[in-house]
Amino acid sequence: MSDFSDIIDQEQMKEHMQYALRTGKISHAYIISGESGSGKEMVARCFAKALQCDNKREKGGLLEACNECTSCKKALTDNHPDIITITHEKPTSIGVDDIRQKLRDDVIIKPYESSHKIYIIPEGEKMTVAAQNALLKTLEEPPEYIVIIILTSNINQFLPTIISRCIVLPMKPVKDDSIKKYLMEECHVVDYKAMLCASFARGNVGKALELASNERFEKLKNETIDIVSKVKNLELQDMMERIHSILEAPPDTSDADKKAVEKRQYEDFMDVLLYLFRDVLVYKATGNDNHLIFTDKVSYISSVTEKCSYLQVGDIIDKMEIAKKRINSNVNMDLTLELMFMGIKENL
Repeated sequence: MSDFSDIIDQEQMKEHMQYALRTGKISHAYIISGESGSGKEMVARCFAKALQCDNKREKGGLLEACNECTSCKKALTDNHPDIITITHEKPTSIGVDDIRQKLRDDVIIKPYESSHKIYIIPEGEKMTVAAQNALLKTLEEPPEYIVIIILTSNINQFLPTIISRCIVLPMKPVKDDSIKKYLMEECHVVDYKAMLCASFARGNVGKALELASNERFEKLKNETIDIVSKVKNLELQDMMERIHSILEAPPDTSDADKKAVEKRQYEDFMDVLLYLFRDVLVYKATGNDNHLIFTDKVSYISSVTEKCSYLQVGDIIDKMEIAKKRINSNVNMDLTLELMFMGIKENL
């Protein structure tokens, strides 16, 4: 379990939590919102551990949990009786019984050994309307010792009455340089790969970590760029077969996860294309590879800049943006990708 000093960026959120810890002005309810992989649960558990710590101490200008007292040791092993995670049996929803039995009926019992009783609700957006209404009754008249931390990737799923009774703390996108530094120093990722993962993660540390350790992404990147490099000599059918091979989920993917995996494959595929031609523009303008994302593809990028004008590269990028909009609007994916690659072929 991490400490505040381990949270990358998120200065506004850390400032709020630090103020609460120093003054004792703790809200009864928080919503931490941010996309999947952004570190919401890590932040929540860091805050919960610090709230319960018996011997908080200063570290680098931050008030941190000591990690040595009995409370911290229990929190570090997920065995703290006053830090409760609300689990749910149904994968797609948190039902009214989950909230009633595990939270609403439980809050009447005072903390076992701490000053606070903390409830963490992961995937809060999965709460049904009935579950939210059950939670609302507790939020309206909370016992003084409870702290509820709701984690969500979609705050729009909550009733306005829930939001109005919580302190909302949004996770901000982390700066690329911060992610790159973290990957290099803490995960020992080589510089060019750290830069690539940071660029593709779009401020999401969890995604950057996944990309850095994921051979699938490296394979997808190389196969996508290989198609572009050979597009002049590929027949349409061959090209589409290769694209389908890139976009399909791995054979060991479960049926439940298949759609989400293929969506992620498509998003990474389109990002590789856009970043590739962004690199072409950068290299064409500067003549060096200092600011390239695909530093391992300099030879190919250089060859494209020699053949293509700024206008042609710009036209390729425009066609990709149009394709993304069409696919997001549920236009036939195969037809859209065919048209996009025909446009790439014409300009290359």
